Order: sequence, then structure tokens, then C-alpha cells
Amino acid sequence: MGDLGIMRFEPSGPSATGLSSWDPIDPARLVAGSPERRGHVYHDRPDLGYRAGVWSCGAMTSRVEPQPGNEFVFVLEGSLAIAQPGRDDVAVRAGEGLVVPQGLRCSWKLPGRVRACFARFEDRSGRAGKDPAALGAIRLEPAGPAAGLSPVAIANPEIYIGGVPRQRDHGYFEDATHQMFAGLWESTAFERAPAPFPRNEIMCILEGSVTLTGADGVGERFAAGDVAYVPMGARCAWKSSETVRKFYAIFQPVG
Repeated sequence: MGDLGIMRFEPSGPSATGLSSWDPIDPARLVAGSPERRGHVYHDRPDLGYRAGVWSCGAMTSRVEPQPGNEFVFVLEGSLAIAQPGRDDVAVRAGEGLVVPQGLRCSWKLPGRVRACFARFEDRSGRAGKDPAALGAIRLEPAGPAAGLSPVAIANPEIYIGGVPRQRDHGYFEDATHQMFAGLWESTAFERAPAPFPRNEIMCILEGSVTLTGADGVGERFAAGDVAYVPMGARCAWKSSETVRKFYAIFQPVG
């Protein structure tokens, strides 16, 4: 799907189609609820076990079972919690992010209707990684960890136009195959020339705004509360005039 360009993940899905009905959850997997599910997959790579998009789901509580894939969630509306046997729930609400590692035994608890954007990577390699039960579900803090964000070393200053920015980052998650990452990133204003994007990335803007310009030369502004998606290989230019802070979920397939 190399023909994809920069996209805006709309909470209600594409204007032409909206969100489509998804198959109901098997009642055997539920403790409570019989929720309607709707969604739209903006980028689907079944050959890699990867997809990204928007979903909505009514109130429900699932049974405790292994999480089928590494999943990043950014809540757009409502709230949800991940229950893990023997430890506290990890709860998030609108404007907050969450990662649930593949294999973690957990239950999804939705007290009401939830709408969220997501990226999911199902690792089929069988590669041993850190025990997901020891890792647990991870809440991405909009303010960052107590220790703060770490400075980012700029590897190639020549890609910037009119000055090199100061950037900071905190990685909250990396999967066992080193293909999926999630974290919090912040940068002072900068401009970057158009170039093929080196990864698939969801950008959940928390602060500031940025204009992303694709191969068609048309720029689109993304501000706090918006979700941008840039697929790997898409031509993309960045221009911001203020500090931007974002949650990110990256999928960069090996090879």
C-alpha cells in the first residue's frame, strides 16, 4: 500500500463512509455487556500483522485472556481501563494514551462508549521477549515521566531548514522484535524539507501545531487534539512555528 499519503484520523471515520459495523465480540469472551463495535482501518498490512485506524465500542467488560497483539490506544472520547490479575487497573480517558503488550493476561473494561485511535502489531515471529506479565499495561503520561524527557541527538542537521531544533523524547514501549515503539516526543519549532517518511507513525498532537505537506504539495495543519498518520514511504514535509508535543506509535518493519 505504497500509494498512501498523509492522513487525518477522524474520530467519526472518513467523511464519505464514517465508521463501519464490526463483527460483534464473541459472548464467551465477555463478562458483561453486549456492545456494538464500529471502526475504520486507515492502514492495513495483514502480511505484517499490522493495522491502524479508529474504533468505537459500547460498555463492556471482557474476560481475562492473553492480549492478541501489541496495541497502542489514544482515547478520543470516554474512558477505559485494563485490569491485570494481581495489580492495579491501568485507566485512561480522553486525551491519554495506553499500550497493552502482546500476551499480557488482562481484561478490557469500558464503563461507557469509547472512541479511540489505535495501532496494533501482532508479532508472529515467536521471538522471546520480556515477559508481558512482568511489563504490564503502560499508561503514557501527557506530562512525561517524573524524571523528565531525554534530549534527542540530532543525527543529520542538514535535513532542517533555517536552524536545528531542540528535541526531547521518552520511549514508553518497544516490542520484542524492535519493530513497534510508543512514546512521548517534544520539539521546538522547525522546518524539514519533503522526503520519504522512514516509518509508519501515528502522531497524537498534545500541544502546539504543525503543518504536514505531502507529495501533492498541499499542507494540512494538525493542532492539539488532532491525530495525524504518516505511512512509511509517503513524501512528507514538516513545518511548525511553536513547540510541538505528541504521543507517537511507530511501526517500522525489519527489512
